[in-house]
Amino acid sequence: MFAPLVVLVRNAMGTPKFNKLRGKAIALHSKAITRFCNRFGITSKERQSLIRLARDNGKRLGFLI
Repeated sequence: MFAPLVVLVRNAMGTPKFNKLRGKAIALHSKAITRFCNRFGITSKERQSLIRLARDNGKRLGFLI
């Protein structure tokens, strides 16, 4: 779904710069999931499951091409 846009941005920025930005975005998203879990008392095992789900959804939507 988003793959063409991601490829366009990656080509415009260059792969090393794009990967650095992508890594920062993934880290921020993981922190947001962790804060959410801490706020609502979700266990670390369930948190890891949510992070894996986010990763798998990212792949399916084309963010992690």
